[in-house]
Amino acid sequence: MFNKETKQTTGIYYKTDWAHKRWSRKVRSAWVWLFMKPSIGIYGRPKTIGADRLKNVSGPVVFVANHHSHADTTLLLATIPAHLRSNLAIAAGEDYFFPNKTAGFLSALFIGAIPIDRNRISKLSIQNAQQALEAGRNLLIFPEGSRSPAGWNGEHKPGAAFIAKRVGVPLVPIYIYGTGTVLPKGKWWPRKSPCAVVFGAPIETSGKDKPKVLAARSQAAVAQLADEFRNGWWSSIRNANKNETQAPAPEASAWRQRWASHPEDSK
Repeated sequence: MFNKETKQTTGIYYKTDWAHKRWSRKVRSAWVWLFMKPSIGIYGRPKTIGADRLKNVSGPVVFVANHHSHADTTLLLATIPAHLRSNLAIAAGEDYFFPNKTAGFLSALFIGAIPIDRNRISKLSIQNAQQALEAGRNLLIFPEGSRSPAGWNGEHKPGAAFIAKRVGVPLVPIYIYGTGTVLPKGKWWPRKSPCAVVFGAPIETSGKDKPKVLAARSQAAVAQLADEFRNGWWSSIRNANKNETQAPAPEASAWRQRWASHPEDSK
């Protein structure tokens, strides 16, 4: 009986609607301003590029970002424009963020997390994400499914695109740089190192493109944002038009990927 009850109230079954009520959002907003913004400001000194592209975007949208570190969430909660951040839900692995009621409560309250199964496509994962969007919330998904040890923009799984297309909302690509140095995978205490976030223009999902095609487009968009961060906007546009967007090979060593992503760090 105990196991059945635990299964139905934790993990993918944890209910998070309460965490998006007015009082919860006020608590989360205070947490962002009093803790997350100062923390990432001290340890990451983040540079924000492209926020103006979202000035007239009202939402709901699905944000899709490369995933390097648990500091990614802090960085994005500190830098996503306020009009989109105020009603943001974050798709989070149910096994890591919702293993019990206490962890689930803290995850839902302080970062606006909703549980998804990151290991397989499940009806409940889709349902949780879809309900968030239909309730008018913006949704952040890391479509790679897990943190990349070297910070490379890996293959985007089609789940985020499937949900966005199903509800009829755009995808917003985001490139994150440097958080893997601020808080490396497996570490619990941050260290000071510059980081950055680049916001891209929304990708419409209302056309005939299937989720796999949209996922490939969002992956290419994140790669182009990485190119913009390295080489500037004009060069990234030129490279994209020539199909010459520069990116490190996925099989390259971690130090080589880091150099290719931001070569001035090696000087």
